Amino acid sequence: MSAPRILLVCTGNICRSPLAEQLLRARCDALGLLVEVHSAGTRAMVASPMTAEAAALSLKHGAHDTEHAARQVTEQLVGEADLILTATRDHRREVVTLLPKATRYTFTLNQFARLVSAVESPSDPPSSSIPGPGPETGPSLEPGPGSPTWARRADVPTSAATAESPLPVVSQQDRQPVEAAPQPASATQPAASAFSAFVASIAATRGLHPSPTPATLDDIDDPFRQSVVVYTRVAAIIDDSVTTIAAALAPALRQS
Repeated sequence: MSAPRILLVCTGNICRSPLAEQLLRARCDALGLLVEVHSAGTRAMVASPMTAEAAALSLKHGAHDTEHAARQVTEQLVGEADLILTATRDHRREVVTLLPKATRYTFTLNQFARLVSAVESPSDPPSSSIPGPGPETGPSLEPGPGSPTWARRADVPTSAATAESPLPVVSQQDRQPVEAAPQPASATQPAASAFSAFVASIAATRGLHPSPTPATLDDIDDPFRQSVVVYTRVAAIIDDSVTTIAAALAPALRQS
């Protein structure tokens, strides 16, 4: 059974995409999901390691290791992927220019997290029937990519972020992916096929969920040569998105 392939793409492949790659792999591993996660850059600093800031934040957010060598995105890599997640809308355009048919399975990272958040699992009760926090239900969950709080954090301008104190990095102990109900693929359906069907179902909802306002909320700022505050903010946004995505992928990827 071949494992589905996810490709993360940014510009230099030394900050955002390797950070997203490592954190998404860690989240999928924690959920017992069989998937290959890779990254590349549209103008990669080929063979370069991650920046020290990105590597440190990757470990703080729970990555297993930060060994990395940047590589250039190619038509072959795009064609081999089952899902491509980019840092920005510009990266998405560059990817689909390499291989136009990839438009069906290429999204920005934040966009895909937003779309999967908007699709309720059939096993979930309607939102209106879910009780609010109380003595019996405990505290509410941390806001995710579909919430206004998350959107506000993503939209902090770089100039403003540099004047703020760094966002606290949530420990791995405090930030565990919310597991979806186990729904293993049937024995006759390869994992990659179930995964592709899931991606197609999410792609079909693009027109049902308009882009956020401003549209830049679907982008992740480039922290390269920016302050540690910017790096910390970007890492928190990436971590929110990959945690949401990993939980949403579980029904299509969970091993029986």
